[in-house]
Amino acid sequence: MQRMGHISGLFSSRNYESFSILFSSFEIILVLQLVNHGVDSSLVEKLKYEIQEFYKLPLEERLKYKVNEGDFEGYGQTIIHSEDQKVDWADRFYMIVNPINRRKPHLLPELPSSLRETLEDYMSNLQKLSMNLFVLLAEALNIERTEVEEMFDDGMQAVRITYYPPCLRPEKVIGLTPHSDGSGLTILLQVNGVEGLQVKKDGVWMPVKFLPDAFVVNLGDILEILSNGLYSSIEHRATVNAVKERISMAMFFNTKYEAEVGPSRSLITTQQPIYKRMKMETYVKEFFSRKLNGKAFLEYMKIQQND
Repeated sequence: MQRMGHISGLFSSRNYESFSILFSSFEIILVLQLVNHGVDSSLVEKLKYEIQEFYKLPLEERLKYKVNEGDFEGYGQTIIHSEDQKVDWADRFYMIVNPINRRKPHLLPELPSSLRETLEDYMSNLQKLSMNLFVLLAEALNIERTEVEEMFDDGMQAVRITYYPPCLRPEKVIGLTPHSDGSGLTILLQVNGVEGLQVKKDGVWMPVKFLPDAFVVNLGDILEILSNGLYSSIEHRATVNAVKERISMAMFFNTKYEAEVGPSRSLITTQQPIYKRMKMETYVKEFFSRKLNGKAFLEYMKIQQND
């Protein structure tokens, strides 16, 4: 069984048939790594540099972007102590970056100019990349291209930069609690070359070995819902080590705020819907009102017999 897929020269027409085969069998592929993805390597390296420079700033500088009470956007530690859960050992910086009118004025607009400009350029490139992926994934299931474009083109986009400091007792902590992403697609950039991502398959945690210059693509809950369970979102976690910090950046691509999250209507003509329908605005509120816990939110989205 194939555990990991990687594709090169993503959008050359001669490879389209193989992409359709790959995507239609995505349930047996835990992680997709994209190489020769079309994003300029100098831009990627510049972004890596700027992110690492951000974490060299004094703490008081970084705290200008801190998470406000009752909010989920901003910079801060999300270290959680509980009886039944390992400690989350990470500093995170989460921002909604698209649509522009949803941006918090004290976050992205106030970043150091070099980081902000580089990030804006990178986000624009990945928006195009994600849209191409959405179309390929949908067409592999015979979902109309127009349906996907209406949902995801210029959709909600968010970024999470995560700094995992070294820990002298890494077995006592977890970098990031096991979960599946609530997004449609997540594109992950390994910033400083330190690995720590693991994915779950058949109850076993498997480390992801990053290919040089690759983006890692995770399928999120929205895509599993849209496909009515034909695709499966990926449960994953992050680990830490005792020697060196790890830095990663995830870009989350979602439907438009005004769109509805639910199974594609073209798929439920021949099968019963597994998941309920919900406005994206409500979906976001519901997702962030809950703690990360495996694929529990996806279970919440399932239609129960008494629904």
